[in-house]
Amino acid sequence: MTEVPFKSGFVNIIGKPNVGKSTLINLLMGEKLSIVTSKAQTTRHRIFGIWNDANVQIIFSDTPGIIQKPAYELQEKMNEFVKDSFHDADILLYLTELGDEKNPSEYLLNKINSSKVPILVLLNKVDNSKDSEQISQAVGILHEQFPNAEILPISALHGLNTDLILPKIISLLPESPPYYDKDQFTTLSERFFVNECIREKILLHYKKEIPYSVEVVTESFKEEDNMIRIESVIYVERETQKGILIGHKGEKIQKVGIEARLDLEKFFDSRIFLNLFVKVKKDWRSNDKDLKAFGYSNS
Repeated sequence: MTEVPFKSGFVNIIGKPNVGKSTLINLLMGEKLSIVTSKAQTTRHRIFGIWNDANVQIIFSDTPGIIQKPAYELQEKMNEFVKDSFHDADILLYLTELGDEKNPSEYLLNKINSSKVPILVLLNKVDNSKDSEQISQAVGILHEQFPNAEILPISALHGLNTDLILPKIISLLPESPPYYDKDQFTTLSERFFVNECIREKILLHYKKEIPYSVEVVTESFKEEDNMIRIESVIYVERETQKGILIGHKGEKIQKVGIEARLDLEKFFDSRIFLNLFVKVKKDWRSNDKDLKAFGYSNS
């Protein structure tokens, strides 16, 4: 009997902000890995998920949406994560959405077409149109933009054609031993997922600049016999933002804490005690030392 060779590699998902990259990686992983909101720039880091099968290991990487004109140092760091994803990719998944194919990012267009690895271009949100001609035209435009790529219309939210993605990826993966243990789900820490869960609730419940001025740091994560005790600090840039985040008599921050705790109990399959604090770290988004302390460094 011929032994089936083991295949493994890094499959990096790239695209402009808010095209559905996090929804896609959660779908492919079969579990929530990246936070998802309707706001652009929800993802700030590279999120790694490890998908295992008998003879296959795929390391998926969700990336921040490329920002054409960064406004502050944080966005520069986010763009660096995207640039890194071109260097370690075995396969690139470029995600765009129906209606945006005529306005590609020139940076991504040039980087993808100069890449030496296989490219799969996914045209997302095709469920938003009942006009098959519009979809066909969009696919045609993408074929012109990416002559060496395969184009697949999908809906990551509703699962349209997404069953075709994994078999295609597996066919393109190089033969290689696994990079990680077969029971490993991600390269990221438990505290990272706590931080992201809390930040997701802030993105969902606050408007204007508040969600983008927030960073979360989990300072304590203690597993006990029947509970995990967590203490996290939410940093903002201004005293006024601190007041808005906490709300009248602490009502708003309490709501964030309750919703985050419920999600974390599902994620960790454990009772959670979550204690939140709010502190001011002035202009942290433009402070290189603060950004490195918060993990925005690719070194």
